[in-house]
Amino acid sequence: MIEVMKIADRLIGKSQVPFIIAEMSGNHNQSLERALEIVEAAAGSGVHALKIQTYTPDTMTIDLDEREFHISDPKSLWSGTSLYKLYGEAYTPWEWHKPIFERARDLGMIAFSTPFDDTAVDFLESLDVPCYKIASFENTDLPLIRRVAATGKPLIISTGMATVAELDETVRVARDAGCKDLILLKCTSTYPSTAENTNILTIPHIRKLFGCEVGLSDHTLGLGVSVASVALGAAVIEKHFTLNRADGGVDSTFSMEPNEMAQLVAETERAWQALGQVSYGPTEAEKKSLQYRRSLYIVQDMEAGDVLTKDNVRAIRPGLGLPPKYLDVMLGKSLRYDVIKGTALTWEIIS
Repeated sequence: MIEVMKIADRLIGKSQVPFIIAEMSGNHNQSLERALEIVEAAAGSGVHALKIQTYTPDTMTIDLDEREFHISDPKSLWSGTSLYKLYGEAYTPWEWHKPIFERARDLGMIAFSTPFDDTAVDFLESLDVPCYKIASFENTDLPLIRRVAATGKPLIISTGMATVAELDETVRVARDAGCKDLILLKCTSTYPSTAENTNILTIPHIRKLFGCEVGLSDHTLGLGVSVASVALGAAVIEKHFTLNRADGGVDSTFSMEPNEMAQLVAETERAWQALGQVSYGPTEAEKKSLQYRRSLYIVQDMEAGDVLTKDNVRAIRPGLGLPPKYLDVMLGKSLRYDVIKGTALTWEIIS
């Protein structure tokens, strides 16, 4: 059975309000001032955590603008550039990490990052991050996962592109290396993703298969997929975040703006509140409404001895008379005493 886990001082699990992560990624557009504005906007939208990414172009790839190192897919947001140049535009300078984390913590958010190699893990350890995230493209990098898991801190892993066999190997390596608190995020590694390609029914299957907390790293546009995932047990939602998509940026196209993120926080919490438990019968809040059910009423002035017929007895609101299921039983019965129109039909008034 999965127990509630903690990241920093926050409880994470199905019994808790969904944990919402705003991913800054490269939307700072190489401006520390803008990065700090994104932090403040994220806090203002009510998210619980802010995440960045820790790498340099040289820790990600090599400086070649040819062959497989050049993005030529015309459908890609980054078509026409090299991997090295893309990461040069998107990376967050390491000297920015401390002020970003400090601003986030000052504003009540949990701040952490995605490392992409051992040097990034060492650096983030020096900043005492409370947890780590592994990106989908690194979820089969077992040496990296082993290194991160060895910190003993909670580990969030996106599942994009990974087969069940690959995820099984990843989870085993993480746990064997010391990871006790694990969250797997269902993820589709296309940018943006489409709803029909998201397959969030996988979320409860992941929970059952790996016995860990689950969530969604959502690259779709809008709120619908994230809100639906909460109904399937997602305890964590991650969404890319920017100040304004019109400002541009490497991930701006599929990033949420502050008012949208605030809606996400509110609607995922509302979806979580609606889950409740398996329940039949009136809730406490509904009990006062029982009086407005239909029930049997005398609808004409009648005298003692008169016979009940479909003309003088009807099933109407409110619900203070006998239930409608007794209509056929009552028809043909006579009255014990005089009654006026609008009298609730009860066993006591028939002879």
